[in-house]
Amino acid sequence: MTQGLFARLLVCGALTVSLAAVSFAAQAPSRTRIHDPEAEALEQLLTDAQAALEGKDFATAAQKYRDYIEKKPDDAYAHFQLGYAYTALERPAEAKTEYAKAAELDPKMGAAYTNLGMTLLDLREPADAVEPFKKAADLEPTNAQKRFFVGLALERAGRASEAIEEYKSAERLDGTSVEIRDALGQALLGTNQPEQAEACFRGSLEKQPSDPGAQLGLARSLIAERKFDDAAAELDAYLQAKPKDARARIERASLLIELGKYADGLAELDRADAAPPGGSEPVDLRELSLRAQALVGEKNYAAAVPFLEKARVLAPKDPEFPAALGHAYIETKNYPEAISVLISAFKMNTTSNEILGDIATAQYLNKNYQGALQAVDLLAQRKTLPLGSWFLRASCYDKLGQVQQALAAYQTFLHLNTDLNSDMYFIASARVRTLERELKDKKR
Repeated sequence: MTQGLFARLLVCGALTVSLAAVSFAAQAPSRTRIHDPEAEALEQLLTDAQAALEGKDFATAAQKYRDYIEKKPDDAYAHFQLGYAYTALERPAEAKTEYAKAAELDPKMGAAYTNLGMTLLDLREPADAVEPFKKAADLEPTNAQKRFFVGLALERAGRASEAIEEYKSAERLDGTSVEIRDALGQALLGTNQPEQAEACFRGSLEKQPSDPGAQLGLARSLIAERKFDDAAAELDAYLQAKPKDARARIERASLLIELGKYADGLAELDRADAAPPGGSEPVDLRELSLRAQALVGEKNYAAAVPFLEKARVLAPKDPEFPAALGHAYIETKNYPEAISVLISAFKMNTTSNEILGDIATAQYLNKNYQGALQAVDLLAQRKTLPLGSWFLRASCYDKLGQVQQALAAYQTFLHLNTDLNSDMYFIASARVRTLERELKDKKR
């Protein structure tokens, strides 16, 4: 059993060694003392086991309970306490057996069902935990926390819609519990109901304004609703309380970059790297991608290149990174490398017209005009060529000395062009006049 879940059980009262405790614990049965040496020896064994349990000597307690159960196998309380000792010793499989035996011997022992369910959750058997939790809840129908546990098991078992109903039942029993409301919000968010989840988390924050779980849940609800500005603000509030949550910082950076706030996004990524256990060098693929995206947004292509190169190594089968890297190489005038990585990207994604267009541009700028024409011709088979591709086609023919084809392409460009002030318009107009004269001179 993980120490975290064990601690949670103790906090919520699910496990206790006090004989007088009644919340989620098995009450010790009353025992009539008789002057029988064997019975007195057993009673002493039980007393010693309890003392060891209270002294946190769990190994000794477990041994003494085993010795007692060997002689009294039908004592539900002893099985329960042995299960507790096994829980404390982080032996959940054995604890599961003892809690199940305690529940079998005493079907009204709600604590046995509850602790059995908790142990099954710890063993990652949530589907099996549902029924014990339901029995515990049925024994105490007004206990909100026990109904909450039913929802928890259902959610972990992948039965989200049923979990939501159980969480709602728990909330009706205890409308003050932020834990229950947050769990309901998370389940609603997980079932693509962000508006309802938002309302849930806002309700939690009304009761407990500084609840980090509700702040994070609200932020993610707003992200799902594409309310990025509001989500970024909520994540900022969350990070005031949880400054070392690197994952949340990366989420916030992503939002800021999506909003075009590139410098703020990069600053958030820097803070994420500084949070333990991170270092100064980003290695997470998402972070590399976000850094590159922000730097490209700032048109700082040279700085983006190293991050894209690392991302390409981490995800060698993803065409997104060589495609972006190739474009960055074009912008930094490294045309041979641009051609190489763009061709590799196109082989991974032959349907991408954007990659094909960049291949044409890189080939042209690298003065491989025939290669550029091949890319443009392939692009023309797939879609109506954009204006820039007509200009590139015309210029390639022009550079290759194919006057008639160049003239026709320039004329098509001018026919489609609506920006009479662009550099391409003036160049194309001038080249049309020149090429027309050349053709006339050849006819003379």
